[in-house]
Amino acid sequence: MIKIFDNIRIIVVCVAFYFGYSIGFRHGFDPIAQLHFMIPVIIEAVAGISGLEGLLFADQTAAAKGFESGSNYQRQSAIALLSYAVVAVFVYFIDWGLKAELTILFVFMFFFTFSAVNHAADAIKNKNYKWQNINRPFLTLFLIAGLIYPVVMALKTL
Repeated sequence: MIKIFDNIRIIVVCVAFYFGYSIGFRHGFDPIAQLHFMIPVIIEAVAGISGLEGLLFADQTAAAKGFESGSNYQRQSAIALLSYAVVAVFVYFIDWGLKAELTILFVFMFFFTFSAVNHAADAIKNKNYKWQNINRPFLTLFLIAGLIYPVVMALKTL
């Protein structure tokens, strides 16, 4: 089940990039329209699924990553992930605009960047080479790389 969640996250993010870039380049370049679509979809796919996975399948999730299970930290991390997902959906449907969308994206990316560093450190220090552990740094780098251009271009409009 955990592998299915991992694959769903990756597929949905890839779909978000495909459609996001399609929307963004439909009539010239519109980074705001691109990010308006991509931000909630990416955050729901990554943070939402990860949060639910961490709460509902805590032991299996921890085992897949090579981490201990059952800690309050694990539950707290899952709740934090769900909070990003809930806020991203709220900002989208209330239509608070680019600044609010970028704010939740930056908070989400801040968490995931330092999470990626944590996973990389665990792989190096503890030789934890489980796929669920070592993929985080690489997938986070791909996510950052794909978001840099539209985010920079959107910030230029402010």
